[in-house]
Amino acid sequence: MNHSCHQSPQPSVRTAVTTPPEAAPFSGPAATGPRRTVELTGTQALSLLGRTSLGRIVFTQRALPAIRPVNHLLDHGQIVILTHQDSDLFAQAHDHGDRGVVVAYQADDIDPLTHLGWSVVVTGYCRPVADPDALTRYQRLLRPWSGPVMNCAVRIRPHLVTGIRLAV
Repeated sequence: MNHSCHQSPQPSVRTAVTTPPEAAPFSGPAATGPRRTVELTGTQALSLLGRTSLGRIVFTQRALPAIRPVNHLLDHGQIVILTHQDSDLFAQAHDHGDRGVVVAYQADDIDPLTHLGWSVVVTGYCRPVADPDALTRYQRLLRPWSGPVMNCAVRIRPHLVTGIRLAV
C-alpha cells in the first residue's frame, strides 16, 4: 500500500501590532468625530493669513504649475514675498509689469492630531515691488530661510480670497 502523507499547510498567522492609545496618531475625542467645513469671509481669511508667516506661492514655470514654500507678510491687504532677481516668479511678475501675473497663494494652520484648523487661498495679480523704500522695509521685516540674497520683492493684490475652518 502506498500511503501518501498529506500535510495541510500551516495557517498563516498574522500578528497585529497594537499601539498604545497615547501614541496612536489622530487619537482623542476631537480626532474621531465628524468635521464641519465652515466657509470664511474674505475679511476673516485675510485676518488669519496675517497671523501666520508661512505659505505656498503657486505660479507658472515653463508652462507648468510650480509651488514654492515661502514666508510672507500682509501689508495693507496685500501679500508680500521676498525673492531674488533670477527667480522665475520675479521674472514673470517683472515681464508683466503693471498688469501683473496671476498667481495663487495658500496658507493654513491645521493641527496634525485633531485635524482642526483653517486653510486660506488667495488668487490675485503679482507685481514686482518697485519702490526702493518699501523694498528696504520688507527686507527688514521678512527673513527668508536660506538661498540666494533676496534682493527683490513681489506683492500680490488679492482678487479672490477663499477660506475654510475645519471644526467639530
